[in-house]
Order: sequence, then C-alpha cells, then structure tokens
Amino acid sequence: MQALVLRAPGEFSVEEVPRPVPGPEQMLCRVRALSICGTDAHLIRGDYPGFWPPSYPFIPGHEWAGEVVELGPGCAELGWAVGDRVAGTSHDACGLCRRCIEGRYNLCENYGKPGLHRQYGHTTQGAMAEFVVHGVKAVFRLPDALSYYDGALLDPASIALHTANRGGVRPGDTVVVMGPGPLGLLAADAARARGAGRVIVVGRGDRLAKAASLGHEVVDYRDEDPVQSIRGSTGGTGPDVVLDCAGVPDSLRWGIAVVRKGGRCVVVGIPVSDVALSLRDLVLFEKELLGCRATAGEMADVIPLVVDGRIRVRELHTHTFPLAEFGTALRTFNERIDGALKVIVEP
Repeated sequence: MQALVLRAPGEFSVEEVPRPVPGPEQMLCRVRALSICGTDAHLIRGDYPGFWPPSYPFIPGHEWAGEVVELGPGCAELGWAVGDRVAGTSHDACGLCRRCIEGRYNLCENYGKPGLHRQYGHTTQGAMAEFVVHGVKAVFRLPDALSYYDGALLDPASIALHTANRGGVRPGDTVVVMGPGPLGLLAADAARARGAGRVIVVGRGDRLAKAASLGHEVVDYRDEDPVQSIRGSTGGTGPDVVLDCAGVPDSLRWGIAVVRKGGRCVVVGIPVSDVALSLRDLVLFEKELLGCRATAGEMADVIPLVVDGRIRVRELHTHTFPLAEFGTALRTFNERIDGALKVIVEP
C-alpha cells in the first residue's frame, strides 16, 4: 500500500509499504479521508523528540474515516462486518488499569507499553496510508448522514466535547475560548451544545472572522486587551469557564487572569515548551486550572451532535489533497494558505 513515511524530523515521503494485518479484535480499514491535526504537524517537525513518535520510520495520522475491509478474530462476534463505514480515534487503551476501569482511558497507566496500549499515529503506526489497522475500541460506526470528510473530523470534535466536559460547562454559563483554530471553533460549538449562554472567542485574523461567521462573540487581541475587554463585557466578574485551545504563553496567562473567582480554566492546547505563570490569583480566588487530553468516551456522544448540526464540522473543511501531494497539504495547513482550517488528505 501507499503510505506517508516519516524517517526523521521533517523528512517524509509517500512510499510503498506492506499492508498491515489485523490481529485479534482488530480490523483492517480502507482510509477514505484523513484530516491533518496540529499534533501531526508538530510530530512531523520533531517537536516531541523520543515521545511522539517513539522511533523511525513512522506513519502518522489519527483523524480518519473509511470502511472495514477485513476482520480479525473476534470482530464478527462483536457485530462488525466487512463494508461497515467507520471513523477512527487514536487511543486504544488496555482496559485493565485503574484509569481505564474508571473510564479515563486517555490516561491509561500502561500508555505506550507494547501489547497493552496503542495511540495510533502517536506511538503506533497511524492512518496516513491507504489502509490502517485499528482495535475495535478505537473505531466507531459512521452514520449514513455523515460523509467520510465529516467522519475524519469526528475525532477532533470529540476532543472539543471532552474539553467542554472537563470545563463543566453548565446552562447559561459564559465561556471564553482562547484560539479560533479548528479545535477552538469546535470547542465553542461544544460549549453551546452543553448549554452555554455566551461564547466569546479570542484570536485574530481570518480564523477569528470565521468564529464570528459561526455566530460567536469575538475579541481581537491585536486591537484590545482581551482580559480588560472580557471583564468589561461580563460586568467585571469574568467568564465562568475558559477553554484554552491555543496552549501558548499569552493564552494561558489571559485565561487564568480573566476567569471569574471560583471559575475553571481548561488547557487542551499542548504547549511545546514550559510556560511561566503567576499562580497567586489561582490560590486567592480558588480558580481551577485543569489539563485536558484527547477524549474519554465522547466519540459516541459527539456523533449525534454532529449529525444534528449542533457541533459543526463540515464548515471547517477547507481543502482536500491526494496523498501524493501531502507536502502541499501540510504547507497549506501550517501556513493557513487561503484560510485553511481542516485540510483533508485522500489516500
């Protein structure tokens, strides 16, 4: 099969590689659409040395949709069949440790251990290929109402919902989203789906304009101090919840500073370096700072929300390329060419 093979940081090519074979409770799927994630771009650049990927050569990619073409032992007994339309997610956890039993499989205590845990496209070969093998815990049925393009965006949509869930967004809450990238726009919709009364997105440029076109309030940090602006528009108290989908020093500092007393700031954007923070207000005003990783069961929950249009994925798909043009696809994504948001590759 054809696959994108990463051989060193920044060194990749489309190559002929052996087609993988499904093992017990695994299935081989034909990848019809794959979305480039910001984590993919960092991983390809080499921003997580020795962690993602653990070694080279490596096939990245984890946001995908396609169809089942071969079942491993035990899959048929679980109700799967050749021809099923599916969407994939990255975590295939052990299911045995305390965190997995609690339902927090994204924090599996056996993370990365061969035979116990796989994170496809991160620690285990991914889906930037014509075919991919996934365990049954990491695939979900794709409804007829959703295209393969839509399906490739379900994984980030589920992460957005997990972010809003971690924030404990309640009906009527005012929610601030830092960063109007794809995950931030999805998180804004997820906050609405949980009942937020107001959603304010902080950012700049074309992506902030996209947030406004989707009906969210916006603050351009180039034109005004976001902390002062948001405090002013919330009667001086600040928002109930901040969802930091940027993960850069300014967004982290703004989030902690602006959230109300007793409020919650959730960080899902992964900083690539350490960030210096002042935690005095966090202590004195009992603010909460929470990390958020991937998804913990929200994939099944997010699908009906996407079908109903309450979490909008189709509006974020801006570009499509064949796998052979992956270099152009990645550059389009990284440089935000022509307003790029979600760039999809078709193997």
